Amino acid sequence: MDRIIVEGGRILRGDVKISGAKNAALPILVSALLADGWNTYHNVPNLQDVQSIKHLLSHLGARIETEEDTVRIDAGGLCDSEAPYDLVRKMRASVLVLGPLVARLGKARVSLPGGCAIGARPINLHLKGLSQLGASIRLEHGYVEASSDRLKGGDIYFDIPSVTGTENLMMAAVLAEGRTTLRNSAREPEIVALADVLNEMGADIHGAGNSLITINGVSSLEPAEVSIISDRIEAGTFMVASVLTRGDVTLLNCEPAHLSGVIDKLRLTGADMEIGDKTIRIKGSDEIESVDVKTLPYPGFPTDMQAQFMVLMSVAKGLSIISETIFENRFIHVSELRRMGADITVSGNSAIIRGVRMLSGAQVMATDLRASASLILAGLVAQDKTEVNRVYHLDRGYEAIEDKFERIGAAIRRIGPP
Repeated sequence: MDRIIVEGGRILRGDVKISGAKNAALPILVSALLADGWNTYHNVPNLQDVQSIKHLLSHLGARIETEEDTVRIDAGGLCDSEAPYDLVRKMRASVLVLGPLVARLGKARVSLPGGCAIGARPINLHLKGLSQLGASIRLEHGYVEASSDRLKGGDIYFDIPSVTGTENLMMAAVLAEGRTTLRNSAREPEIVALADVLNEMGADIHGAGNSLITINGVSSLEPAEVSIISDRIEAGTFMVASVLTRGDVTLLNCEPAHLSGVIDKLRLTGADMEIGDKTIRIKGSDEIESVDVKTLPYPGFPTDMQAQFMVLMSVAKGLSIISETIFENRFIHVSELRRMGADITVSGNSAIIRGVRMLSGAQVMATDLRASASLILAGLVAQDKTEVNRVYHLDRGYEAIEDKFERIGAAIRRIGPP
């Protein structure tokens, strides 16, 4: 397995172009299943998860062409309604094919999904919603089997806001007969991006970005040409890196409006920011102030930024508390940060962090996507060399992260297996 070596002590300066958002690209690529003809998607990040979803769509019968960051998909030859275990087990987002397949083909057989070990993340909300749209649901031998002659609009309430649940049911409902109402929906920018694409294809969706979404079903959709929004979590990761190293970094091709929760907390640490239309310039202060954080559904502080912010608090002045309310197993990275000298105590769903003057380089093991990024950030401010193992997690969600860091002054390199 590849490893990433980081030598700490460098101040980061320069420009970073933020890639397309993984969490927007995956459902948007899946939405191609809903229409015949060539859909064209620009600004698609070159990530392992994107490759995985393309392999799955190809298995289902879609034709796919890729040129640089442009992906074209034609699902006119859609012929298979089964998403097998070997294609689904590595990535939880694969379950997003469930709604479109039932809406388009009237049936789907999808393996129960896998993904990062950061919590159970059950798909019961997806299944409950499809059932309320008239689908017959059966769980057997590790697969979800769903069928319906034609889905019918319904009134669906999410017990908790679910991003993939909202996306799955939104895609199912666009071809259902009648009106569907999704209540207590997720509000993330990726939800809005998917709704915008579906509307571009001829769907009739209102309210995306709010907790109440209404979908008036249509008989068919047409292909569209769209661009993927920028990745707010990648942007947040580089913002933290600039503050950590007392740097001066400008993010290009980003969406500041999607980062309000992160921007507010980083300003409290003493960082100085200049916000443009599609840019953010962030300069770290000589002393990092401690700030408490509680992860919340959007527009609150994102759980996908919790590990990165914990690194920042590890070298801040004083004591801070980070509370994780979204996923129950998302403090796995704490033990690795302790190996680097961080003073962190976990109590239930909260981590108490006492800032130290400096971290020290060590061999560490990545446990999930965002934990991988946090260990690289820790390496940037650690004394001597840090070796991050199992970085295949990084390739699922960060496009050429070591190259981007190197271009703004980090001493970082990827090496192959020993």
